[in-house]
Amino acid sequence: MRLKFDEQLRQLNNEMILMGNMIQKAIQDTIEAFFSQNIDKAKQIMKDDELVDQEQKKIENICFQLLIQQQPVARDLRTITAAMKMVTDMERIGDQAADIAELTIMMADSPYLLNVEHIKKMSAETVMMLMQAVQAYVERDMKKAQEVIEHDDIVDELFVKVKTDLIEVMRNNADYAEHAADLLMVNKYLERIGDHATNIAEWVIFSIDDHVNEKA
Repeated sequence: MRLKFDEQLRQLNNEMILMGNMIQKAIQDTIEAFFSQNIDKAKQIMKDDELVDQEQKKIENICFQLLIQQQPVARDLRTITAAMKMVTDMERIGDQAADIAELTIMMADSPYLLNVEHIKKMSAETVMMLMQAVQAYVERDMKKAQEVIEHDDIVDELFVKVKTDLIEVMRNNADYAEHAADLLMVNKYLERIGDHATNIAEWVIFSIDDHVNEKA
């Protein structure tokens, strides 16, 4: 029975890595589509979000099977619990990538009217956080996971700066108000992706630290 259990744990790990790679590609493609205003790529991202949802359900099913087959030891239980929490954050990252893709299509009729350099910097920082969170899981690297958590402050600072700039535009230039509001939503989605990457990193730590306090 334990041999089967261990095999399913390995399958769970492989599927987690697959889903991590899926969302990493989704957000990288989304950002590329947004800055290049590539409608075809944005449409494909929205379509591919269904694959992320399917992978989430597959992982959750493996987790449920592991839980009902036998009483997992504490370490196994942490691994399974963390996986179930992480896939929720991963699925939401996929949703937010699709949301940005939808805005990309809406804004593709004309070149961006406002300077998007700060959004570009924020997107790069967010992608880095997500990539490192996935790597932390794959490598079971607590230090790398902790660095992701600490890096969230940088993304938050950029979020506030971009938001402040865009609100100022909305107040002072009615012609750009709708455009600024759309960029504000992109900014918000990127900030949320950073938050989800932080959550993933926190659950990585939970899954590998024998002495971590139980997460509420």
